Amino acid sequence: MEFFGAARQARRDDKELGKGIWRRTHDRFKRGLDRYHQVLEGVADDALYDQLVGIANELSAQLTQVRGCCMRAQQLRPSDGLDIPGGKLAAVHRSLSKAGNSLAAAAESAAMARLAASPEASQDAAESVRRRAAIVVDDVTEALRLLEGDEA
Repeated sequence: MEFFGAARQARRDDKELGKGIWRRTHDRFKRGLDRYHQVLEGVADDALYDQLVGIANELSAQLTQVRGCCMRAQQLRPSDGLDIPGGKLAAVHRSLSKAGNSLAAAAESAAMARLAASPEASQDAAESVRRRAAIVVDDVTEALRLLEGDEA
């Protein structure tokens, strides 16, 4: 049953995101989010876990924004290849790409927080994750702003 659901989702993604650069950008962000959630599975400290889950929720909310950006960009400049479009959509892609990189860094920082030896070190590490997550949100917000400017 799950196989058919995945196939339906893939067809919907092809229709909404295309098979090119916008799909890859969305999928990369989604993989970073999946990685962050995988890191959470190994956190033994309850206080740290609670902090990292809160950050995970904030990051998860960004996926909807990223998908919306990629869908709108696909409508404006359809892509079936890996060429990055010019103009303002290049800046949109750059912001979304930075968001994906920042999300990967947040997941890495969360993995390091998981290994912290003391509660104080855990707090410092959690703050590092929080700072990196804030960069992800800023990058997604910038992509949205640029995309709205492209439509004006």
